[in-house]
Formats: sequence, structure tokens, C-alpha cells
Amino acid sequence: MGCDGGTIPRRDELVRLKKKPEQKDKDAERQFRWKHCTLTQERLQKPIVMCGLGRLYSKQNVIEHLLEKDKMPELCTHIKSLKDIKDLNLTANPAYKELQDSKSSEFICALIGLEMSGQFRFAGLWTCGCVFSERALKEIKDKICSVCQTPFTEQDVIILNGTDEDVDLMRTRMDARVARLKAEKKSKAEKKAKSKLEIPVAAVSASENTKDDVEAGPSKATTSGIPGCTSKKPTVLNKRALISDKIGDGPLFKKSKLDYSVAKDPNATAVYKSLFTTHESEQDQKRAHWVTYNPFYN
Repeated sequence: MGCDGGTIPRRDELVRLKKKPEQKDKDAERQFRWKHCTLTQERLQKPIVMCGLGRLYSKQNVIEHLLEKDKMPELCTHIKSLKDIKDLNLTANPAYKELQDSKSSEFICALIGLEMSGQFRFAGLWTCGCVFSERALKEIKDKICSVCQTPFTEQDVIILNGTDEDVDLMRTRMDARVARLKAEKKSKAEKKAKSKLEIPVAAVSASENTKDDVEAGPSKATTSGIPGCTSKKPTVLNKRALISDKIGDGPLFKKSKLDYSVAKDPNATAVYKSLFTTHESEQDQKRAHWVTYNPFYN
């Protein structure tokens, strides 16, 4: 069973075996995801943002794609505006410059100091953008950010660079969060519209009350203690009614009333009444009056 040269072939030389697929280096892939932008695959640059699914981006790259209206990759189709991303408040690693190796991370957990290199699970808060390790976040019982004291809910916790199961969970939380924000915005708009409608109605009712008080005269009491006036700033009619009520029905003060007429005043003399055009002797007047100066244009 030899060849011409007397050599004995091996089995792999005679039988073609199926090549095994190349296995990915999980550590290298994990480090790449934590240090590079998901949108452009370039090195992350500050400011760093996250989306609702927990992926990391350089904010500048996201803004450029939105302004140029470039087609987003399949992983980033849910980003349609700047409202779909959140700026991250990251804590710098003081030992990063000294180490300068590929395994160390530029950022750490703000509470317990774990490196954000992918070896530990990290989460960001959508309300304030602060980032903590999942281990430290579980210790927060009051649902208040330990860095900026901003309250948050379970829907606001975003797992960064999570597994496929984590991404599905983040998508559910994102939809619930968007629905909640829309409901809050709708309720605020309804309250604002309702308040605008109540202001004219209140003004109309106040004017009606003022008119009723003027007609009622001194028999109707008011909040300010002045009869015939319901508002702090009385109108012209209210002032006249107020003067009329104060002076009484004396003959010397009837001229202040709205229904006063010289022609009907029993105390006025005939000579005094003849000075006005309402007098009987002046009904057929054909010349200009020397007191009231009626020029008779027509």
C-alpha cells in the first residue's frame, strides 16, 4: 500500500474532511461592542448615547445620519429622531491612562467601581442617563438614582449591550415607555384646553353678575362691602349707581342719577328749562341756540 516512493499516505490526505466553521472570539467581540459605535463601527467618541434597546453610539454619528437622512442600518431603524436616544452620564476610570491595554475600559460603575468592559452587566437609566453595574443597581431599593437623585421606574432601566432576550425585553419596555409619554402629553393638552375654555366662561359670568348688581341697586350686597358693585374695579355704570345710591333722593342730588331730566324736575324754574332744547318753547326752534349752540346743519 505504498506509493512510488515507498511512502504511506495518511487518511486526511486521501479523504476530504468537512472544514469546521471558524469560531468567533467572544472576548474580542464583546470588547468591540463596548468600545465602538453600533452605527458606524468606529471608535466611540464623547458624547456617548444609548438607544432604547441598550446599544451604544457616538452622538455625532447619529446626528449626521439624521441630518443627511441616510438609511439607518437594520439594527438602528428604531432611531427616527433625537428623542429616541439618551445622553449617558459616564464615570471615568482613573486608572485607564496608566494601563493603556485592550482589556481595560475607559469608564467604570459610579457606585462600586467595576469596569464597563463587558465582563459585567451594565444598565443605564432613561430618566437621567446615569450608568451603573447591574449588581449595584439591584441594591437601590428606593428607585431613586444614587448620583443625581432622579426617580425612575422599572421601565426606565435599559440593559446595555444585552443578549437577544434582553433586547426583546428592552423593546417591550421601550413601547410601554412611549405609550406612557404619549398618554401624559395628551392629558396635559386636554388640561390646557380645558383651562382656556374656563377663562372666558368665568369672565362672562362675572360680567353678568356685575350687571345684575347694578340693576339690583343698594339692596344687593357685594364681596367688597360696596352696594351695587361686584368687582374690585367698578365700571362707569357701577360708579354712577354707587353715587346715586349714596346721595339718596334729595332734590339737590338727583342730577347725578341716570334717569334725571331737567324738563321733569319740579324744582327747576321755567326760565332755566327754556335754556334747553327739550323745552316746549324750543320744539319749533329755527335758529341757533345761544347756550347749547345747535347749528342746524340739516
